[in-house]
Amino acid sequence: MDSQLATRTTRAFSAELISSSTAFQWLRPFRPRPRAGHAGSCSSCGGAAAMAPGAAPVPVLLALLAAAARPAAPWDLWALRCGFSADCECGFRPDLRGLEFDLATSLVGQPLVRQEVMKGVRGFLENQNPVKPLVMSFHGSTGTGKTYVSSMVIRYLFQGGLQSPYVHHFSPIVHFPHAEQIEQYKESLKRWIQGNLTNCGRSAFLFDEMDKMHPGLIDVIIPFLGPSWVVYGTNYRKAIFIFISNAGGEQINEVTLALWRDRKDREEISLQDLEPAISKAVFENPQSGFWKSGIINEHLIDFVVPFLPLKHHHVKQCVVSELIQQGLEVRPGIVQEVANSIPYFPEEEKLFSSTGCKTVASRISFFL
Repeated sequence: MDSQLATRTTRAFSAELISSSTAFQWLRPFRPRPRAGHAGSCSSCGGAAAMAPGAAPVPVLLALLAAAARPAAPWDLWALRCGFSADCECGFRPDLRGLEFDLATSLVGQPLVRQEVMKGVRGFLENQNPVKPLVMSFHGSTGTGKTYVSSMVIRYLFQGGLQSPYVHHFSPIVHFPHAEQIEQYKESLKRWIQGNLTNCGRSAFLFDEMDKMHPGLIDVIIPFLGPSWVVYGTNYRKAIFIFISNAGGEQINEVTLALWRDRKDREEISLQDLEPAISKAVFENPQSGFWKSGIINEHLIDFVVPFLPLKHHHVKQCVVSELIQQGLEVRPGIVQEVANSIPYFPEEEKLFSSTGCKTVASRISFFL
């Protein structure tokens, strides 16, 4: 399940990727949209464009009648605001109920993730004037759902999801491959974020594989993460930044295993149980993109979200979901065989999947 979602994520931001030989072709030129009150503003919102002076208010009346004719949906006020006012949110369409439902029904084996992500997103959106952007950092071993959750969050916040022009996805392997060009990367990354926040303050930035980011590079975005009012002439406090990393995954697994041996149920594991291990593995590791980072020293990350290792019954749930997604019959024998084919650790107990649900989709065809 996670592998297919990762593939879809890669396709979604392929327009921004670069080849290693042309390091900055991925930087699209910035085309600022007309300012609020000018004809044509809010063109990305799906609603009527701002009316020119003297224009008939027919679109506004139609919008009001249409809104009154249908039942109110969650966050409809955002759509109405965008439909007939100049203060548009750049395709921002938050659906918290949908996000909460999908996290509860589709995300396998991660109750702590559901809790922390909903707390962070809900608190951020309920504050009409946040003092800083929302900054979340996802940590865990491969196949535990980090890419899945990040794409889900974006899907329920932005019209078009990962395809939205206001959602920007970075990969160190693709965008920042050469350590000797780090100074050039810093300048380009700063310009890229500054330009896109100038275009739309309600933007989202996803940084994948932070464990492979060159140390020191990410610090260039510190001015955009803090509690200042304006940076480079841009009000950026409604932006969202999500960091995704495998770093800390091994330590999370070790803590989870130790707690299991102490007879602490997996569902009872708290953030406090995991924070020390994550901090040591991620923020004190010279190979980590966060090593000696001012982002950590200045406490700019609002939510550190740990993804726990998945057990055998969680993998079976992933198999069932993947079979349904592929339009195949869900047969208990197939589900069991696919789940059994995945390696588990530790060697004696075989409690947790070594690859989470990452290889489920590719294994199914071998058992049909």
